[in-house]
Amino acid sequence: MHLPISPRLLTCAEFIRPGDVVADVGCDHGYLGIHLLTGGIAQRVIASDINEGPLQSAQRNARKYGVQDKITFHLSNGVTNVPRDFDVMVCAGMGADTMISILDAAPWLKCDRYRLILQCQSKTPLLRRYLSENGWCITKEPVLRDGKFLYTVMEVIWAPEAPRLTVGGWYLPPILLSNACPETAEYVFRIMDGLRLAVAHRDDPEKQQALEELENLQR
Repeated sequence: MHLPISPRLLTCAEFIRPGDVVADVGCDHGYLGIHLLTGGIAQRVIASDINEGPLQSAQRNARKYGVQDKITFHLSNGVTNVPRDFDVMVCAGMGADTMISILDAAPWLKCDRYRLILQCQSKTPLLRRYLSENGWCITKEPVLRDGKFLYTVMEVIWAPEAPRLTVGGWYLPPILLSNACPETAEYVFRIMDGLRLAVAHRDDPEKQQALEELENLQR
């Protein structure tokens, strides 16, 4: 039975280690957890969503694919009502503001027990800045293509001793630039083009500083 899972979620799944207990926060249709269980990757999945409708859809899909005994379902705003006995938390398909609010409401995530897998849909530089300034370190960030769009997926760990990202790093962090692939090159081009357009059309000191820093790196 074919599972209609997106390239974004498949990339998130690549960060899961065999035997992990996974918290899929904002699980929507539940396809990520189902993929991890039918593939024998995750030990079990904790699925949560802020809305009842998507959670019921995820429950139906879990029964359809025969993994309902390995998933628990929780109606929750972020991780407020989610059990804490997991290894890795996945947040996919959310904007930076939502992800930041989830992390702000869960200071107990700030320890080396947990890994975070974050697939941000909007304001990604804001999320990178927040993570860096609040003790988190992005250890991997590949670029992927999903349809006509490019996205990144971040693996994040608690590492308050790690160096903070520079302003340029909010837009193009070194860990992303280290990935040599066509998608990375295209992503870099789009980010640089966007920065140049922004600086040309309005006074934006942050973007000006980021652009100058990144252009110096390319010389």
